[in-house]
Amino acid sequence: MPYFTEAEFSIVAKARAGGRLFEAVVAYARQESKIGKTTSVFVSHAHAERGKIAEATAFLKGMNVEVYVDWADETMPEKTSGVTAMKIRHKIVMSDRFLLIATNAAVSSKWCNWELGIGDAFKASNDKLVILPLADNRGNWIGNEYIQVYPRVEPVPNGVGGYYDNIFRIVYPDGKTKWLDDWLKEV
Repeated sequence: MPYFTEAEFSIVAKARAGGRLFEAVVAYARQESKIGKTTSVFVSHAHAERGKIAEATAFLKGMNVEVYVDWADETMPEKTSGVTAMKIRHKIVMSDRFLLIATNAAVSSKWCNWELGIGDAFKASNDKLVILPLADNRGNWIGNEYIQVYPRVEPVPNGVGGYYDNIFRIVYPDGKTKWLDDWLKEV
């Protein structure tokens, strides 16, 4: 199963985003939350990995979609609370798609698992939920058995030991595939 390593994904994300810096991505996300686009994606992630999430946000923005990350939302409470949970649940339900950046830290996070459960309830049966497994730079990914029931984003091997820079697919548990760009454009 070809997973991106964190380093590989970083290179692809930066190339896809045209080299945007972290601060520019956050500013763009805040501005974008006020205007809207055709497809919106809720990005579930481990908060300790903001750099990786900035890269994932840039990666998705390179596909011309609206991206929601909770820490870029100025309306979120400073300290997590029940209000935080209600706002996150609402954003998951209202977003067109759900994407879990499934790093080892995210798979271990109680918040990510809670968000995945909400995404499962509102998005999975409509093919609106995917995971993006990111192995550490040694190629290790802990995953969880239940994550195997969800479609995952994968790089596409180029046949010479690497991956294509701008071609990504979704692989379903039954082995079927779909291009990520097509999945993002579906109504």
